[in-house]
Amino acid sequence: MVPEWVPVYGVGIAATFLLGFGVVYSLDRPNGEWSRHLRSRLVLGFPWGTLIAVGFVACVYLFVQGGIQSLHDPVVLPFRAWSYFYPEGILWAGFSHANFAHVTGNLLATLVAGSLAEYAWGHFPRGRGRETFSSAWTNPYVRAFLIGPTAIVLAGLVTTVFSVGPVIGFSGVVFALWGFSLIHYPLGTVIALAGARVVRLVWEALQTPVLEASASSSFSTPWWAGIAIQGHTIGLFIGVLTALILLRHRNQTPGALRMFVGVVLFAVSRSLWAVYWFRGGETYILFRAVGVGLVVVLAALIAAAVAAPGRPVFETTLFRSVKLLRLSSGPGGSTISPQAAAFVLLLVGAAAIAGPAVPVNLQTTAENQLPGDPIEVEGYEVTYVENIQSGMVSVIEVDAFGESTAVNTSGVIVRDVDRHLWATAVSQNQLAFRGETTVELGGTGWREIVGVRRYGWTVAGGNVSYRVVFSHNDQPHSAFVADPVTAEPTVDGRTVTIAAVPDGFELRVGHDGTLASAPVLAQNESIRLNGVTLSRQGTKLFASRGDTRVRVATVESYQGQNSWTPDLTD
Repeated sequence: MVPEWVPVYGVGIAATFLLGFGVVYSLDRPNGEWSRHLRSRLVLGFPWGTLIAVGFVACVYLFVQGGIQSLHDPVVLPFRAWSYFYPEGILWAGFSHANFAHVTGNLLATLVAGSLAEYAWGHFPRGRGRETFSSAWTNPYVRAFLIGPTAIVLAGLVTTVFSVGPVIGFSGVVFALWGFSLIHYPLGTVIALAGARVVRLVWEALQTPVLEASASSSFSTPWWAGIAIQGHTIGLFIGVLTALILLRHRNQTPGALRMFVGVVLFAVSRSLWAVYWFRGGETYILFRAVGVGLVVVLAALIAAAVAAPGRPVFETTLFRSVKLLRLSSGPGGSTISPQAAAFVLLLVGAAAIAGPAVPVNLQTTAENQLPGDPIEVEGYEVTYVENIQSGMVSVIEVDAFGESTAVNTSGVIVRDVDRHLWATAVSQNQLAFRGETTVELGGTGWREIVGVRRYGWTVAGGNVSYRVVFSHNDQPHSAFVADPVTAEPTVDGRTVTIAAVPDGFELRVGHDGTLASAPVLAQNESIRLNGVTLSRQGTKLFASRGDTRVRVATVESYQGQNSWTPDLTD
């Protein structure tokens, strides 16, 4: 009998991998060749820069965002890059994450992409005649433990500064590492992507060895709407351009076909074609065809920047008679080469993608009164409103191709003027689906939680009257009251209306210009209003008069993971 504390599945997975590698080793008999290759490029054969970066990001999640207190629900809002005027958000956004799955996904990808990129760069100088310890730049320990991690941190800051909107996550750096690897090992990087999937699968198998699932309803946005496509592309450009400079320094030239195919396969597999726009109201539009075309153009430019000939592009047969873009460099002049032209176009493309971030991220938050009845928590204001123009999107209005940045939003709004923060923390539809949720507020090393609950009655005919209640420090706060709704059935000419009020719900029966009202009934209670008997049975409300009896309303139900049925007599 195996004790319960023994991780049977973990031991089994480790044993199968050891068996597999043992079989390969016995067949291949490398006689230490693998180890020699690694130690010739990396100190002791380990990608120390990658490991340090992974440890740093893990510490940010655990100790800065408070993940050590609640592993799956860290503080997120103050660690997004809301504005250039909010340095704390700019500093932490590239290394913070939205949840546990987000951080583990990025860190597992970093282990693979970073190891490959670090191997391509190497801790030991590769130029002829260069001594290992002749300078700080050639010192393998400085390169492994200082230069590498510093470059990764700088990449995280750059991707944050030039990403549009309140981004969060290490994925921009991950794409920079993939881009750097892609230039050195085009097809090897595509294979490494599969390796990253294997690492992710092993992690998930260790976390959840046996998964039981059943069909259920869920609330979700399109998968591609959650991709930070602009931040990923900036990261890729950083890695590609850095690697191109290094290749030129080393006089290395990969094949154009391998480079083109590798970039296309990588870009498609990592969804860099998913160009989309947010229309507001939780509606998104995907420009799939445009995205595919951009991927092909990107691959062609990278292939040209790597493998194009150095001879002048305008001296080829095609352009011999067209003496355009001649760069003056003396009496005879000179022309730009295809390789240089492609490199310049890549720089222009990077600038075109990064440029829009500057005016957008110079935004701030207006200090006018928030709509609704907000509560204040350590500088944060939390309220619930519907159909309000998004403060983060509408600062700079752009209309193009029928789309606009001026969109409306509904739900739980969080604002902090000092942090230049304005966000829809929970949308109206999300709350209607879940029924209850929490909003995590805080800062570096501290957190506060605001509970959010929705209570509602659905009348016959489908309309809903509901109220939203916040709770903080066990103190309830009525945040929002929806309009009254009237049931479609009438009872002998009498209408039944349910109205949400700040402290609960009210029943109203109208007839011939008169209106009688009373608080909502508790379980199995009944009351007579304006000649109609109202009775509640469980979650249903019935109206009767004489021989007529109809169901006029039902307690609103919720389908989220933590669904619940409230007692609406509160």
